[in-house]
Amino acid sequence: MKTSELTDPALDWAVCEASGFFAGYTQFRSGRAFLKVYGVARNSHLHPSTNWAQGGPIIERELIAMSPYLYTDDAWQATLATPDKHYCAYGPTPLTAAMRCFVSSKLGDEVEIPKELT
Repeated sequence: MKTSELTDPALDWAVCEASGFFAGYTQFRSGRAFLKVYGVARNSHLHPSTNWAQGGPIIERELIAMSPYLYTDDAWQATLATPDKHYCAYGPTPLTAAMRCFVSSKLGDEVEIPKELT
């Protein structure tokens, strides 16, 4: 799946994968997939693409910059510069754009997502 199209649990899973939280696994409740991660934040659910308390530290640690972007349907742009490359991603919210940018910088422009999350 293209990193630029990741949303909801698929994006959260990719962030988990990019962060090295291999203990994350898919669960379902009321037909909706979500991630539960053991050993991270007291066995809590991981939603960095919608929860600032989880996504914010990644943004701060990785020095991801965000700004409004008015030229597409995705109203936010996130950028991350490394010594080797410059990454840019877009999203409907600042967290979505930032997490897509983070995943792109760690896993590339395409990510294999478990089919339960797509």
